[in-house]
Amino acid sequence: GDGNFHCILPLIDGDSEDYIARVNIINDNLIRRTIEAGGTCTGEHGIGYGKIKYLQQQYGDGGVRMMEIVKRGIDRNNIMNPGKVVELSPS
Repeated sequence: GDGNFHCILPLIDGDSEDYIARVNIINDNLIRRTIEAGGTCTGEHGIGYGKIKYLQQQYGDGGVRMMEIVKRGIDRNNIMNPGKVVELSPS
């Protein structure tokens, strides 16, 4: 297999802010440890809004900058999935 790790961290309407904060800490720890072990924060569904903040740790300044350059070259007006992989400021 490709080594994808699926972890369900359930949230339901009415959960306390404390519970939600603890679930987010667990999620953050899982992703950071995965990257530190040589894994990736990406998956078969890509990055999306939830994991964009981990790209810097995984790919470094140069890697993220290259993604921004490619995105701007292909999608100058930032209309294709804006904010899903890299966040572009208006040019």
